[in-house]
Amino acid sequence: MAYNNAISAGDPQAVEKLTAKLQKCEELQETMKTVNAYWRKTGTCAGAYGITEAQAQKLDDKIATSRYSWDKQPFSSYELTNNNSEIKRLKTRIAEVTRNQEVGFSGWDFNGGRAEANAEMNRLQLFFDEKPSEGQRAQLKANGFKWAPSQEAWQRQLNDNAIYAAGRLDFVKPTDGRTVREHQPKAPKRDNGAR
Repeated sequence: MAYNNAISAGDPQAVEKLTAKLQKCEELQETMKTVNAYWRKTGTCAGAYGITEAQAQKLDDKIATSRYSWDKQPFSSYELTNNNSEIKRLKTRIAEVTRNQEVGFSGWDFNGGRAEANAEMNRLQLFFDEKPSEGQRAQLKANGFKWAPSQEAWQRQLNDNAIYAAGRLDFVKPTDGRTVREHQPKAPKRDNGAR
């Protein structure tokens, strides 16, 4: 049975869980690089730092039985590349989740309903006094909102994109004359140097 081990941005411990996952990936990356370097020097994985003798034997057997000439090392280049991509993805995700938690999105009232930034569920929810027209429902769907019967609201994941999408919908514009974006606290500037 497969289990979903995805980390939701709405989880209060999301940053800690993502950081722990990142640390494991970084440790794995270092281990793979160390074992590959050791193997290039000695021709065996036995005695390499960071792995057990059983793991070393398994890697040596893998190399000996590999049919591909390009795969003659303990950890293939694609394994290193894939893990490095995961490290970069996790760093970006940690920055995004941290930023969204710092922003603290807020809701607003509009003619015929209200918008709520539900931080616990990590959803921007649109509550209507009456059922939206067919055209409005089409626009909601086109902008990524889905009907959630359990919440009796149209909703989507709470992030900058949700705010921009709501801002494109004329029928959910705030009644106080400000834009949807103006209702949101100032977001901290992104660190463009961390690319």
